[in-house]
Amino acid sequence: MVFEPKILGFLCNWCSYAGADLAGVSRIQYPTNVRVIRVMCSGRVDPVFIAEAFINGIDGVLVLGCHLGDCHYISGNYEAELKMKMVSKSLSMINFSDRVRLDWVSAAEGNRFAQIVTDFTEHIRTLGPSPVKNKKIKKRIIDNLNAVKFAISDSRLRALVSRQRELTTEGNVYGEIIPTEEFEEILNNAIKNEIIRHEILEKIKNKGKSVLDIAKEIEVEPHKVLQHIVTLRARGLVDVDQINEEIPTFISIKEA
Repeated sequence: MVFEPKILGFLCNWCSYAGADLAGVSRIQYPTNVRVIRVMCSGRVDPVFIAEAFINGIDGVLVLGCHLGDCHYISGNYEAELKMKMVSKSLSMINFSDRVRLDWVSAAEGNRFAQIVTDFTEHIRTLGPSPVKNKKIKKRIIDNLNAVKFAISDSRLRALVSRQRELTTEGNVYGEIIPTEEFEEILNNAIKNEIIRHEILEKIKNKGKSVLDIAKEIEVEPHKVLQHIVTLRARGLVDVDQINEEIPTFISIKEA
């Protein structure tokens, strides 16, 4: 039996959705695996939507917007590009980034729309069903996707992503321009740290644990775990549970 992937497509109202409409009116043949959600701009596609789609068993996510420089809202698709880079980096840490694609289609490109959908559908077919559908590893995969969702929901990380062009071209408040390679490293570390913090919260959700116990469970150095605990306490997500022989245990006090 041939695997037929379930693909979710976010299409901007002004270009890619009109391109899809043109493909239909022109009777251009392409796979019918994509379920379309029309958005006013590709820049309005929240990264959390993509994580939620994968958590709910979608095999692939396609985001289509206007060509760069042609956005109806001037810079919306540039914002989409930055957001999707964050999503791709986050998903790559759990081997899921091959299941999402960002591309550009104008209102006059019905053929291009059909080709992108065809290519992406074949790509997902090759990858096979989402690992979420595998009962043996479903819980682990969903836990990983929830960690990504936690990371890309963080307002600090989003603020960093939104300032990428400014920091790498115009500079920070001191006029210092951050090289692109350095910014990419900062972004990678920020994403990784948020994923680790989610793992910590999951481990102490129902029972207080010491820094050493948490470190062993998530395989992260104790001093780094303590640093993350301090950050999570500052956010009001973690507090001391109890102190046994001068060793504190920590527990989640609010759902992330």
